Amino acid sequence: MSLETMIPQLAEGMVTSILIFALTLLFSLPLGLLVAGGRGSKNRIVRLITSAYISIMRGTPLMLQLIVIFFAPYYVFGMSLSSDYRMIAVIIAFSINYAAYFGEIYRGGIESIPKGQYEAAEVLGYSKIQTFFRIILPQVIKTVLPSITNEVITLVKDTSLSFVIAIPEMFTIAKQISAADASINALLVAGVFYYVFNVVVAKVMESIEDRLDYYE
Repeated sequence: MSLETMIPQLAEGMVTSILIFALTLLFSLPLGLLVAGGRGSKNRIVRLITSAYISIMRGTPLMLQLIVIFFAPYYVFGMSLSSDYRMIAVIIAFSINYAAYFGEIYRGGIESIPKGQYEAAEVLGYSKIQTFFRIILPQVIKTVLPSITNEVITLVKDTSLSFVIAIPEMFTIAKQISAADASINALLVAGVFYYVFNVVVAKVMESIEDRLDYYE
């Protein structure tokens, strides 16, 4: 297959990869805050459930989680699934997986904030919610942003795991083209696409870090 024919097909798959990437961040970043809250909860049951969830998400392969979430409704509950569920399963699997990692990152950032800031906010009349969102969270974001950047860059590459349930993202299309052509050219071009995507993401995250320098 010529490069002129190959690139539009890979670009179409790249759109799917970007969609998976964007939706995963949209759901996993705020969900990570809930996970961090559960992990630090004073309720022992909530804390244990959250800890077990984090342990399972981080202790099992994302590929296995994708397979389980996609096939479980059929094999466990006997539900018939439409083809649209493939993308839904991918977003669910990626979101709950990355939320576990983001939750631990947030927790580390929250625990790094001196207790005196909570006490000072209470003296000033702030409620606990106001204290968290106006005083603590902005500092936490600044502190954890480098770690979040690493996870975001990993997510770019992990989108390729969607091939396991036949989502036509870029890696899946590149494999199909390579198999048809008996050539690795499509995989090499896909590698360039991923690299450029990662460079763009890294630059965006670096720009965000620069904007938060006023906290220093």
